[in-house]
Amino acid sequence: MTKKTKIIVLDDDPTGSQTVHGCLLLMQWDVAVLTEALTDSAPLFFILTNTRGVDAAHAAAITREVCHNLKTALAAQDVHAIFVSRSDSTLRGHYPIETDVIAKELGPFDAHFLVPAFFEGGRFTRASVHYLISDGREIPVHETEFARDSVFAYRHSYLPDYVEEKTHGRLKAGDVVRWLLEDLRHGVYDRLLALHDNACVVVDAEKQDDLDRFAADLLKAAAQGKRFLFRSAASLITSLARLPPQPVAAASMAQYVRGHAAGAVIVGSHVPRTTRQLEELLKLPGVVPIEVDVNRLTDESATLLKQVLAEAESVHREKHMPVIFTSRAERRFPDGNSRLVFGKQVSAFLMEVVRGLPPTLGFLVSKGGITSNDVLSTGLQLRTARLLGQILPGVSVVRCPHEHPRYPGLPVVIFPGNVGDERALATVVERLYPAAAKSGGATG
Repeated sequence: MTKKTKIIVLDDDPTGSQTVHGCLLLMQWDVAVLTEALTDSAPLFFILTNTRGVDAAHAAAITREVCHNLKTALAAQDVHAIFVSRSDSTLRGHYPIETDVIAKELGPFDAHFLVPAFFEGGRFTRASVHYLISDGREIPVHETEFARDSVFAYRHSYLPDYVEEKTHGRLKAGDVVRWLLEDLRHGVYDRLLALHDNACVVVDAEKQDDLDRFAADLLKAAAQGKRFLFRSAASLITSLARLPPQPVAAASMAQYVRGHAAGAVIVGSHVPRTTRQLEELLKLPGVVPIEVDVNRLTDESATLLKQVLAEAESVHREKHMPVIFTSRAERRFPDGNSRLVFGKQVSAFLMEVVRGLPPTLGFLVSKGGITSNDVLSTGLQLRTARLLGQILPGVSVVRCPHEHPRYPGLPVVIFPGNVGDERALATVVERLYPAAAKSGGATG
């Protein structure tokens, strides 16, 4: 009897599910929760480790704990597991730390693959160079703002050089296996069978068909006993899962809004694209801006929280939409760790806000990957959530369980910081609450 295949995704923020639907997202990873996911009918599930929001040592410890519990849960199940370390399509994250831990705990593997393409976000790989499409231009990612990230900066878009840089020379660029577009389109099954000793392979992809063909060969090779590990963005997961179209169209997601009531928007992401999207959202007449001055968090946190919640309650009572966002002024930090510590402080405050929002909210929009993870795990205190699908390309909607004590059945939009055009955030709000776009609303 053929074993059931289960794709297990360790996701370093909650946005990797942005191309699939119907599966579970796990905010906890004890053996009982993992067993629940392994026996779920969906062919995949996501474990939201949120490791992009912590330092390297903490990321390794979390990944090790997840792997240890997975090993225990899998021992009692007759499934063939495919492991994916999902990370950012702009190459930010704890590579190779996470894949090293997974390989040690759940290996051995014949190869690990870097597949950062994310087509919905305009990211693709050609001739082993990873690109981002911006304003119609193909830009090597090392030339973008993401490569200058204060925690995960890098110098190379050519993936073999990226691997050498991130492994500090442990893996040399010349030893990295390159699979180009023509390789994928002619088929790589025989090459897959020849891989061994956790070879590092970087994979081109310009369109979903490229990854569909690659995934078909992968699954065929895996059925022959080959074991592979993947460090990828979301598009490969689409091809591995082979799901039918989502049952509810993106434009129809308003059917999940509770009582057709106004929702709220929480904006923690600070990337320039988010700021532009926020500016467009605040042009809608039915929304009210509530700015969180992060400079007040150290000494005036309690007072600020009361003010924000009181204003949000008042706005909601008037059937308008509170848009709660952190101040946009640029802050400087002496090092990456200082930035992470401050980010945790800001997120902790925003989660207090989430827990105190009106219980009659129709929906919640969370803008930013780490912010979204914290909203699900800390703000809403969920063990698991079911993924409904996407409201925009790359922008997912999950739903709180109906037994949630404060927000039963609440739809929550998981909106990555670096996805969508300038009106994307406004479009999401308009789809869920058309009244926000009508004249006569409050503007703050």
